[in-house]
Amino acid sequence: MLGAARDACRTDQVKARVENAVIRFHHHGRMLVEAQVNTTVKVPVHGWDLAPGLMLGEETPGYREAMRCLFRGPEEVRYGRRHEWRFRDPEVTAQRGWITVEYEAVTWVEREGPSRVGPWVISKGEEEWRIELRPPKALVNVRWDRVEVKLGDLDAHRVVPPAASAGDGSLVWTGQWPLGMRVSFEPPWQDSFAARASRQASSSQVRIATWWVAASLLIVVAAVRYRWPPERASSGRWLWWRVHRGGEGGPSRSLTWAALVWAGLSAAVALILLEVIPGPPTADVQPRYTIISIAAGLVMIVLAFPWSPVPTPDAHGSEAAGPADLRTSRRRHARAVLTAASVVASVGLLVALAPRLFGLPNLVPQTSQSSLALAGLALMGTAVMWLWLAAMVAWAWRFAQEGGLVRRLAPAWAKSPVLCVVVVTVVLLLMAGAMLTCFWWARVRQWERQTWLSGATPNLRTIDQGEFLAAFWATGIRWVYSYAWVLAGVAFLAFLRTRVRAERPAGKLPPELEPLKQDFLLVTLLFAFVVGLRQVPLAGSAALYGVWLPLTILSLYALRVVTGPWSVLARMPEGFSPTRPGSEQCREQLLEKAHLYRRVHHQLMLMDRGHEGSAEREKLEDQLRDVHEWLRCEPADGRLPDRVSVLDVALSWGPRDHWWDNARHAARLAFWFGVPATLALTWLDYLRDSRTRLVTQHHPIGLVEIAANLAVWQLAWAAAGFFLGALWRVLPGSRGPVRAVAVTVGYAAPIGVAALFVNVADTNAGYALLHVLLMLSVLTLTSIWMDMATFSGERKFWPTRLGLLLSIYQLRGISTQIAYLLTQAGVAASIWIQLAASDSDPPF
Repeated sequence: MLGAARDACRTDQVKARVENAVIRFHHHGRMLVEAQVNTTVKVPVHGWDLAPGLMLGEETPGYREAMRCLFRGPEEVRYGRRHEWRFRDPEVTAQRGWITVEYEAVTWVEREGPSRVGPWVISKGEEEWRIELRPPKALVNVRWDRVEVKLGDLDAHRVVPPAASAGDGSLVWTGQWPLGMRVSFEPPWQDSFAARASRQASSSQVRIATWWVAASLLIVVAAVRYRWPPERASSGRWLWWRVHRGGEGGPSRSLTWAALVWAGLSAAVALILLEVIPGPPTADVQPRYTIISIAAGLVMIVLAFPWSPVPTPDAHGSEAAGPADLRTSRRRHARAVLTAASVVASVGLLVALAPRLFGLPNLVPQTSQSSLALAGLALMGTAVMWLWLAAMVAWAWRFAQEGGLVRRLAPAWAKSPVLCVVVVTVVLLLMAGAMLTCFWWARVRQWERQTWLSGATPNLRTIDQGEFLAAFWATGIRWVYSYAWVLAGVAFLAFLRTRVRAERPAGKLPPELEPLKQDFLLVTLLFAFVVGLRQVPLAGSAALYGVWLPLTILSLYALRVVTGPWSVLARMPEGFSPTRPGSEQCREQLLEKAHLYRRVHHQLMLMDRGHEGSAEREKLEDQLRDVHEWLRCEPADGRLPDRVSVLDVALSWGPRDHWWDNARHAARLAFWFGVPATLALTWLDYLRDSRTRLVTQHHPIGLVEIAANLAVWQLAWAAAGFFLGALWRVLPGSRGPVRAVAVTVGYAAPIGVAALFVNVADTNAGYALLHVLLMLSVLTLTSIWMDMATFSGERKFWPTRLGLLLSIYQLRGISTQIAYLLTQAGVAASIWIQLAASDSDPPF
């Protein structure tokens, strides 16, 4: 076989010359070390039978055979080169009887063991890296004019043979034979530290398990503490009493138990992914892995009890059903859900337990696969994916329905469960099919990239297709489960909504200054889960996953403690009730006084500019003194502090009476203001240049990750706006943009702590700064619109929103805000452009 390969390349005829062979290492500002290879080979037009093929088209057999002989070896036929990336095809030119081929390739050193790139082999060890020049047989006995290794500031400690020259981090050999050439050097200590931390604390699967154990503990703490009545929060009682009995204003017992079940189940499933299904299934464990995955999906669906909540009354306000009707309705809902899940699970088990029905002797891919066999493997993978997607949807629905978050959909579920289950089943099948299609498309491109010059046979490609379909679901469920943290956010929001719903017996919430201790815990956890964890990859090491949650929570609690005394309502004198503006009578007086305050200030400004027809200054000043008196509806007497105006009080109270309504309003605003930021970040992460797009298109989860990234960033902006609105009245500042700065500081504090590690790890801190600036911009726009919403009743007096905004902030204030926003946008745009123009790590 090897002799045939040597004969095929006509190695005895090759009279080529390697003009230049360079390998460069880049590691500054990166999480992964990049090795870039440039090789220039000159081949005489005459003398080598395969040389004319280099001048043919890139898809022709003659071209590929000649290129394979120059840049590949016979041992690479099976899978080609998995870790070598080519961002442009070899450049071939002919001149003066010589054919010149310039070959460029890139690899990222991310795994231990050898990796081939160009004529080089890079061996990554824990304490030492080694570069060896191993050219294909066609280039072993030719002249190598120049060989160069550019290590930069990496220190080489073993060089064989001695280099002809060295300096500026480069080793150069000239006119020497390449056999036996190798360089050993110490890796960047940052990479060694990250690799050691990864092995010890957070491999890809251990990271998932660690993350979900921490998430489960926080869910338990939130559920137990939230069921505890505020007046008994400090007394010592047993956990069972807290969960089983609860207190007034807390969530339903059913929701609490659902959260506790999910907390234990999520950690158990993470353990299954780590221990029971540790990697892509092999031949001896494929049926077992499949059965375990199907069973886990079914268990998650059943334990979610999506039919458990009481059916919602219809829009006409019909009375709730009795116990007998409830049992009948739940049985009907349960039958619909379990029937759909059982049918899909049976299809997956049929392929796993009886593969011969689909032309498979077993689940191991064969050298010749029939279309029926491939279809059977695809059917099995789609069934497993459907079950896990359905499990996530079932738990999200359970939390959302228990918390009253799906009031518009709940009546349809209560009346037509079969139709709802059919619709959801079809949608999830389409989603699973779309994932399979995206994975398949990426796998085809990956196969073509890897085996471009390897000469892989059709049988090998058939085996690869079978292996992909057999392992598709293993990759898919890991990806789906990596986003299951969203369920924790839904649970926290359901807890909050249940508490608020308990306070609204008459349809209107009583005025409340801020979230109570239990509520603030959940608001903080919602922010930490949905917003804070988007920044973990910026730290340069997955080791921070274990500390990022408590770091973010601590930052937000510190924000509340430090900034609370500086809020406008906290500076009111004794005897003033901070919740009094929430009453209807007081709110009308407050807005009227704020309107008068702005009008008098505007008249004074016109008078200062010399406009005729303005009121006398003394009269206007008397009106300001009257406005400064506190509200007539307030039982306390006195005046506002000198540095607090009635306009400050109105803007600090916000557009709604209850903090929950303020939070919802701000979340909606932040969601829409975050759309441009989401698009910018997604483009930067996955589509910014040809290199990034190529890696994204070749990665199995590349396309689905783009869709998921769009969704989770939108959730992050909405959650950040929710936090801003919930704490609107206790944040410092008399205008909304100052409050946005306070929340951004709480958001950026963990990133600032990680910045020290970023600097030590020598990774790119531009992404962290860009995220902070975008967060500040989104929250600033949200806060400005919140200030406008506070005076929405005056909208009829102004032809445009800008006119209302000018009235609220006055001329100087609006000029400052516009300049402030333009400065944010300019700085963010400059950082974005700089990052978009730079080479960095691959997105996966």
